[in-house]
Amino acid sequence: MVEITFYGGAGEIGGNMILICDRDSKIMLDFGMSLGERGRFFSEPFLSPRNESGLISLGIIPDVIGLYKGDGQVPADAVFLSHAHIDHSMSISLLNRQIPVYCGETTKMILEALSTARPGGFENDLDGIQFKTFRTGDRVKIGGIKVEPVHVDHSMPGSYGFIVHTSIGTLAYSGDFRAHGPRSDMTQDFAEKAEQSNPELFLCEGTNLVRGDLQSEAEVVDKVDHVVRKTNGLVLANFSTADVDRLRTFYEIAKKNNRVLAVSLRQAHLLQALLKDKHLTIPDVSHDPSIVVYQRTKKTYYNWEKEVMKNSTVKTSKDVKESQGKFILAASSYDMNEVLDIKPDAGGAFINSSSEPFNEEMEIDHERFVNWLNHFGLPMYQIHSSGHMMPTELRETIAQIKDARPDSHGTTTSLRTLHQRPRQSAPAHQRVHMDGELEKCANRVREPVESTDV
Repeated sequence: MVEITFYGGAGEIGGNMILICDRDSKIMLDFGMSLGERGRFFSEPFLSPRNESGLISLGIIPDVIGLYKGDGQVPADAVFLSHAHIDHSMSISLLNRQIPVYCGETTKMILEALSTARPGGFENDLDGIQFKTFRTGDRVKIGGIKVEPVHVDHSMPGSYGFIVHTSIGTLAYSGDFRAHGPRSDMTQDFAEKAEQSNPELFLCEGTNLVRGDLQSEAEVVDKVDHVVRKTNGLVLANFSTADVDRLRTFYEIAKKNNRVLAVSLRQAHLLQALLKDKHLTIPDVSHDPSIVVYQRTKKTYYNWEKEVMKNSTVKTSKDVKESQGKFILAASSYDMNEVLDIKPDAGGAFINSSSEPFNEEMEIDHERFVNWLNHFGLPMYQIHSSGHMMPTELRETIAQIKDARPDSHGTTTSLRTLHQRPRQSAPAHQRVHMDGELEKCANRVREPVESTDV
């Protein structure tokens, strides 16, 4: 009998953590953190968790004996990461070091690079993790379970779906994927491979199940190019640090319009690390004159920042201020003090190339940011292409692979019951067998507490 337990990712955005047990073999698909639950209690950098026990007490991560750092019998033989987004990978720093982590080569590079660029602490500690890498075409055997990674297209390079072969059949897991991106062929490879495996179960993301703005990366290129071409002054652009496709879009448009793309120290640090991956096509921030590093004004710099600046062409607010029409500056709401120093001339523009706000906290942040843009007299253009499947594509892919009922971010299943680890207030969590029977099991999360040590 194969048993599947959702410790996160069902009925929520992120926090994917799915345990598959096949007799004596146990693997975990993804090891993320629930961003929604975390956001209920913490707001970085003003209020952050102190340790894993606080995260467990608040129900942000599951209370499973042996899963985290320390000794004891481990509840899983391996963790398989689909990609490096924090909602799928953030909790690996807490993982029991006896449990190996299997991931794509690119994912390992990204996790290690971003770990060095983040503040130290228990949530950014990768020391001692047993990374084991794979690529499409590999098969990884963990006891009686075989895992076959297949690349997919997503807004994070090095993303994979998994075909999991068990003793009673196959299940497919999409991770996060899309069919409208620049490498939709990779997603189609996964869909075809999954279809050929005739899965008993398809675990599929559904982030955009009830919403969608079908816009391809090619359309993003056209619209961004139009704005840049029509803008005489400084262009500010906000996009995800690790979205290599979007960075490449702004880089190519900067070259086309005789501008230079100025990226943050963190983005440059990641780009330098990813140059080792010969499967990626990215600009060389150390040698390409069309991409430079923007040096934020501060008193001290970390060693990794000094290393980036030593090996790159560096520009400051003074440089950008003097030649505003020559730059596309990667900037977010956290960079507005730098923009105060630049003092944008009339005729500039801001391009938001990331998701629009989708909760109250993000709405408040967005309103504050708009106040900054109004102060500078910068119009904002929303030009973005989602990293997730659109509703029509999602239905077609599900129909191709397996008739299924979609739910939310990490759960679409051919079974007629969805299951998830509840938060602390629930008396039990639920598991599902691949024969479709739902079983209530003893709860592994703590009972509610009146106060927590955070």
